[in-house]
Amino acid sequence: MARRENSEINAGSMADIAFLLLIFFLVTTTMDVDAGISRKLPEKSEDTPEVTIKQKNVLDIVVNRNNQILVEGTNFVQVKDIRRIAMDFIDNGGGLSNPKDGNPGEPCDYCKGAKDPASSDHPSKAIVSLQSARGTTYGMYVSIQNEIEAAYNELRNRLSLEKYNVSYNDLLKDYNDNGGDKLKDRINFLKDSYPQIITEPEPIK
Repeated sequence: MARRENSEINAGSMADIAFLLLIFFLVTTTMDVDAGISRKLPEKSEDTPEVTIKQKNVLDIVVNRNNQILVEGTNFVQVKDIRRIAMDFIDNGGGLSNPKDGNPGEPCDYCKGAKDPASSDHPSKAIVSLQSARGTTYGMYVSIQNEIEAAYNELRNRLSLEKYNVSYNDLLKDYNDNGGDKLKDRINFLKDSYPQIITEPEPIK
């Protein structure tokens, strides 16, 4: 009886097919890319004058490692309360502004706050301090930042509607679409009226 030889399988074509499939999956597979937060850092000043800051012009917000929010060292609040608290503080208008020459300035005639003498003197002097702990979650910290920025936007919207019959957000959109010196002047006026002054101290260990 004749001995049958084992037939060999040609694997060359299979290797080509596997290579083509690998290229196909590499080309068609989408990869997730982590997106950061769009946040403009303040510009570095070459000559920073020394400024005396009154404690009443600083709103202290502290977030501990358990994501509990403490305002002014005494009151625990929720994230949803931050916007109202920040607006009341920024818009208080409890005193006189302090121009560069050090002389008393004009009171805030557009502020609609309680004018509490124990709270901020003027929007241009109101500082919001947001401090977190090492264990604070990223999501909680960003949520509080969003509420603080929303407070500034809401105050600017209100003043813009009273003065120009259009919201601050619409002015920004119109300026970004069309430009124009008039719109830019209005936007700068609103930003100067309610300047966004936020400080972020080193996290608590």
